Amino acid sequence: GHEHPRSTTDGPLAGRHVVVSAGGTREPLDPVRFLGNRSTGHQGFALAEVAAQRGARVTLVAANTALPVPDGVQLVPVETTAELQDAVRAASADADAVIMAAAVADFRPAALTEHKIKKVAGTGPAPIELVENPDILAGLVADRPREGLLVIGFAAETGDEHGSVLEHGRAKALRKGADLLAVNDVSGGKGFGDQANALTILDASGEIVAGPVAGSKHDVAG
Repeated sequence: GHEHPRSTTDGPLAGRHVVVSAGGTREPLDPVRFLGNRSTGHQGFALAEVAAQRGARVTLVAANTALPVPDGVQLVPVETTAELQDAVRAASADADAVIMAAAVADFRPAALTEHKIKKVAGTGPAPIELVENPDILAGLVADRPREGLLVIGFAAETGDEHGSVLEHGRAKALRKGADLLAVNDVSGGKGFGDQANALTILDASGEIVAGPVAGSKHDVAG
């Protein structure tokens, strides 16, 4: 890998505490199965690394990742959406900014079976009922753990017949009310894993404030 400078006590973010969520949440169906997503955590880890290099104290709330922890970053491992919400809110109580880069499950199974769901010959599986998870980003905006906390969201979007990636992102920015929203184009599998990323940063009113920027996840994090 590339050699990046270690975090320093000076730098533009010195004296600041930045919380980053990364990875993808998993919602258990039974003791061995879960509903998950394809997020690897690369973008969140890159954001944590860049923030630390710029002098920030960084808390990285990581859901189901297998990446090396960047220098000078405190890791808080979590699994489910509920755990991620609790950890992010706790860490944000004295933070200057929170960046929600994790892919958070919108839904979870309504029931968790204590035993592995068995296959019964000749019968189809029982349907899996899903219930909605709390919207962590909207909760941080509506009830900020600290006054003046800067709340930054990520929106992975694909274009469809209803609009472009940016149009969907703009609608989400207005709906979520985050101070900044990084809209990530993931159409065709772009943006997953350790590959190039493309994003545009919007403010709460949906106006473009930075980008579009494309490049490695480290470039994009900067």
